[in-house]
Amino acid sequence: MDMQARPFRSVLYIPGSRPRALEKARGLPVDAIIFDLEDAVSIDEKESARETLAEALQNDYGPRTRIVRINGLDTPWGRADAEAVSKMQPDAVLLPKVSAPQDLDSLAIITGDLPLWAMMETPLGMLNAPQIAAHPKLAGLVMGTNDLAKELQSRFRPDRLPMQTSLGLCLLAAKAHGCKIVDGVYNAFKDSEGLRGECEQGRDMGFDGKTLIHPAQIDVANEVFAPSQEEIDLARRQIAAFAQAEAEGQGVAVVDGRIVENLHVVTAREILAKADAIQRIAAE
Repeated sequence: MDMQARPFRSVLYIPGSRPRALEKARGLPVDAIIFDLEDAVSIDEKESARETLAEALQNDYGPRTRIVRINGLDTPWGRADAEAVSKMQPDAVLLPKVSAPQDLDSLAIITGDLPLWAMMETPLGMLNAPQIAAHPKLAGLVMGTNDLAKELQSRFRPDRLPMQTSLGLCLLAAKAHGCKIVDGVYNAFKDSEGLRGECEQGRDMGFDGKTLIHPAQIDVANEVFAPSQEEIDLARRQIAAFAQAEAEGQGVAVVDGRIVENLHVVTAREILAKADAIQRIAAE
């Protein structure tokens, strides 16, 4: 399944230095895994984590997208991380604190043809989001809302009002350039209702999924970011009604008292394609 067709409802961070966690992740019902060499790995373990992760990635992770987050290239470990990851051949490499497209250029020199993902977690990154998303090797954006809140000196609110400008700028950039984009983490991993609320907000805004910090968060993210049965049924009826209208020489149809035009049919087909991709992943 190519990167664009894959769902990214649930994207779980796993420390690259923990063999047991790396093994357990092979059986988790996540769409993607971020194997972390950055924040989740202590300074003392930075070098050994590369070897631990390289060994783990020789195993089969099934349909799960495998993304490796390296340390920044401005750190003592970033270049060696990038060189090691290019030999591991994951599905993508994730660069933290991307503030300009030149950051991705520097990484691509090392990682070659590997697809790149960018952590969006700095004010300058927000302002340069369109140029970052337009990078020819970029496949996805990840919102780093914890670091961004620190940089913005903003306070946490359940409605995330202080974060809306940043989220919106990155969403616009991702949609304009055909990139995947996943929302930031929800820190209170035992608060399933709070997680659900933030997932629903992200889904309604247009995010493809959510980054997660604990396996207990997977089921909620998978449920919220998947098309509901009602949405699937409506999509099928819209497609059928529009096809019938076209056969009768009309440009619009009516379903449940609402006008259905070609743009609604495009969305309906996308919903069915996403549901089909999720089904295929579940079957694997």
